[in-house]
Amino acid sequence: MTYNQGFELHPGAASDITSIWEFIADESLQAAGRVRGDIMEAIRKLVPFPHQGHHRTELTSRPLLFQTVRSYLIAYAPDAKPLLVVAVLHGRRSPRVIAVILQGRE
Repeated sequence: MTYNQGFELHPGAASDITSIWEFIADESLQAAGRVRGDIMEAIRKLVPFPHQGHHRTELTSRPLLFQTVRSYLIAYAPDAKPLLVVAVLHGRRSPRVIAVILQGRE
């Protein structure tokens, strides 16, 4: 999914955001909207300064950076044009699970 905002969501990342929204919406539509909005705003802020994230070499050897928003990790390729968001995952997930998910999204 490509946006005219300078970034692209990997299909898995788009699915991640939808799943996050659905999970939270079971309790509160307003809260789900706020969280989704915060995630999307964080992604938009990465576009002009893509190298502001941090490396997580224990999760992947790929040249991905990670940005935290609320309890979620945004994994993205900072040198891709447009910026490519690979995944949006809960930060409390097992690092092994995160590594496997990232490996499957090459």
